[in-house]
Amino acid sequence: MFADREEAGRLLGEHLRERGDAVSIVLGLPRGGVPVAAEVAAVLGVPLDVLLVRKLGLPSFPEVAMGAIGERGVRVVDASTIARAGVTADEVAAVERRERAVLDERARLLRRGPPPDLEGDAVVIVDDGIATGATATAACLVARSLGARSVLVAAPVGAPDAARRIEGADAVVCLEQPFAFRAVGDHYRSFAQTTEAEVLAALERSRPR
Repeated sequence: MFADREEAGRLLGEHLRERGDAVSIVLGLPRGGVPVAAEVAAVLGVPLDVLLVRKLGLPSFPEVAMGAIGERGVRVVDASTIARAGVTADEVAAVERRERAVLDERARLLRRGPPPDLEGDAVVIVDDGIATGATATAACLVARSLGARSVLVAAPVGAPDAARRIEGADAVVCLEQPFAFRAVGDHYRSFAQTTEAEVLAALERSRPR
């Protein structure tokens, strides 16, 4: 159990430092992953930026992912979940249009220019937790499209089979992977929603003076 995202990020950063992986940049997944990523970047002494992805939630259960989208047109869908839930192609398209609009608006708010140039970089993608792995997979695909040499996905907590759920990562690191995993928020004492202002503040603090 972590006190909050900041504590979880510090512990995650210390663990990654002990692993000794080469890291060029830490990329947080807005919004909740950014406070964690900011602490990881501070511990490792590397730059912080964001990769923009959005979960595609089931129409009847938005918290359950049936896929994800990301920058540069990245799209990941879980055909088996869609089939089991009886979601139609039109319903998937409607959710995707809505989430793409949110992603585009977030890009305008959080970015001062294009996505980061990751050519040849060893990147760490950080979220506050890994449930289905859909958004992390989308983030890996975005990072690869931006030229990343290697991609490590890291989170304080994840499902027991988190590594199997994520495609495109060279490695997946979770500090905790409880057998009875249900939801990311269950593993934080404080799990308030991260605001856009908090994300902007974290990015601003990480920028060179």
